[in-house]
Amino acid sequence: MCRWTPSVAHLCPEPAFGTTTTAASAGRPLTLPSAASLCLACFTLLLVTAGTATGACPPGVGHEALQVLASGINCSWTLERHTRSYNHLEGDVRLRRLYSANKFFLCIDKTGKVDGTRRKNYADSLMEIRSVSVGVVAIKSVSTGLYLAMSKKGTLFGSVKYNPSCKFKERIEENGYNTYASLRWKHGGRQMFVSLNGRGKPRRGHKARRRHPSTHFLPMLPS
Repeated sequence: MCRWTPSVAHLCPEPAFGTTTTAASAGRPLTLPSAASLCLACFTLLLVTAGTATGACPPGVGHEALQVLASGINCSWTLERHTRSYNHLEGDVRLRRLYSANKFFLCIDKTGKVDGTRRKNYADSLMEIRSVSVGVVAIKSVSTGLYLAMSKKGTLFGSVKYNPSCKFKERIEENGYNTYASLRWKHGGRQMFVSLNGRGKPRRGHKARRRHPSTHFLPMLPS
């Protein structure tokens, strides 16, 4: 979002007189502002009014044109970005059930075992997905309070404490599903993914590939 902040002193510029006050007192005619100056002042006022009313840049006018105009009338130009518009930034929290392309919901029980279930409203499958940095998330079971983690060997487990093994790179694939790769661990330079096989059992991270359906999850809103 951009905000147009005009200098008060230049919002309504005083007419430029060709003579001084002493010349006016002497009876000589005063020079009125030119038509171009009046048009510029009216156009500036229109832009300021539009920007103030909408809180955005005036429609149909590019940033470069406005910056040139601002420099011409000695106004200040500021650009502002609101982080709340970007849901992937740090601090964003979502409650979701991760539904795999193999038709299983990812769950973490109280013992720390990671598994898949076909029960839609199973308590252990409700996850809190928290963005810890751009494109990186931590996944925690709401019912057990355990974090999804991956070991160096690619084994999935529930961790009591949040640690670097609990960070996963979240990516939206072309088919609309998400993949989750360990941020900390790799196998032979390859990423290791969260994966559930056709029986709902977790696969070792190094045996899964990004394009394999077992690594694809759809974050579903809880019903």
